[in-house]
Amino acid sequence: MNSKQATLELGTKPIGKLLWQYALPAIIAMTASSLYNTIDSIFIGQKVGALAISGLAITFPLMNLSAAFGAMIGVGASTILSVRLGQKDYSTAGNIFGNCLVLNILTGVIFMAVCLIFLDPILRFFGASDNTLPYARDYMQIILLGNAFTHIYFGQNALLRSIGKPKFSMYCTIITVLINVILAPLFIFIFEWGIRGAALATILAQVSCMCWQLKIFSNKNEIIHFKKGIYRLKNNIVKDILSIGLAPFLMNCCACIVVIFVNKGLFHYGGDLAVGAYGIVNRIGFIFAMIVMGLNQGMQPIAGYNFGAQQISRLMKVYYYTMILATIVCCIAFCFGVLMPEQCVRLFTSDKELIVIATPAMILYNCTFPIIGFQMVTTNFFQSIGMAKISIFLSLTRQLIFLLPGLIILPWFFQLNGIWYAIPLSDILSSVMTAIIFFIYKNKFKRYE
Repeated sequence: MNSKQATLELGTKPIGKLLWQYALPAIIAMTASSLYNTIDSIFIGQKVGALAISGLAITFPLMNLSAAFGAMIGVGASTILSVRLGQKDYSTAGNIFGNCLVLNILTGVIFMAVCLIFLDPILRFFGASDNTLPYARDYMQIILLGNAFTHIYFGQNALLRSIGKPKFSMYCTIITVLINVILAPLFIFIFEWGIRGAALATILAQVSCMCWQLKIFSNKNEIIHFKKGIYRLKNNIVKDILSIGLAPFLMNCCACIVVIFVNKGLFHYGGDLAVGAYGIVNRIGFIFAMIVMGLNQGMQPIAGYNFGAQQISRLMKVYYYTMILATIVCCIAFCFGVLMPEQCVRLFTSDKELIVIATPAMILYNCTFPIIGFQMVTTNFFQSIGMAKISIFLSLTRQLIFLLPGLIILPWFFQLNGIWYAIPLSDILSSVMTAIIFFIYKNKFKRYE
């Protein structure tokens, strides 16, 4: 089946089968992606030490900021591509592909140059101490040198899903994981390159799969492919990409700001090891969050296409299916984090002091997981159908409106525990707000149909 036939199925095939067809490869890909990040952390923690885990945690805000620019382009382009394919506008779809590639290169190179020049001050601002700065610097120098390749890799993966090739997107991620899992222990344990080896393994794996993606889009039989005339940036396309991509961009920027406050608060009340504890609990939660993001990625082309084709009943059905599956995943995360927290922590470290700090943090971090699947899916749903302002608002409610004030106020009363309390509290409040917004727009969709 060619990619044009595959996109037409988005408007006709049963929703359950369609979601399974698109979401399963995305789930496998996202889970594999989260696993190789987690495996890197395990290798680093066991070989390099507890402070290296803390140094890696310091890099989270900068990684989130890089991901913010990549997501702004990749998610924005893939969303409007799905809508244009639903409208059978294949000429514009080709230009979206070309503009996406150029924007990924530009943002990747500019971000790399700026961050490399000011790397030490940036890491200090993010909470690095004299003990953790060398580890954070060594890791980010390698990651930043490959930043443009990373943006291209993730951008093209998003477009593969939009043109009806979710399995190819999955294969790219799995191959990336396999290469990374082979190279990381080789570089860390055999060559003894430490945390730099882990970063180098990640970049080499992404570059390898990026080359395969380029080969796929070189095929002239694909609905979008490399050809003359599509690389010149067009104002209307760039504007659409950036406006839709603004939601995930702000979401990642908010995550960056939040992690800065978390790291600084943890260091102030608990020292470097408290920062390392956050790095561990965040990695465990990240695995399950990536599964939900895989479901969202499966939902995105289906929702975008049917919204463009004005098939509202199919649009709502894919939302409900995705939300139910995401809730099940988050309930499983709750069981791991709350019922066996110490076992999860011991995967990353054998340091007794770090285990004592991270175990209760794991329970607090995961105690509200059963409700956040709904919040994540609903936020992505509005983004998938081009309602960027609603998606942005829902993203901001959790991270800036609720979580950030909690991180500032609660430590006054509860010291270190106040930082951990702020996370589940923001989950509860943002889920209530999301439910209110969804039911308002649900009635609007019914009238629209």
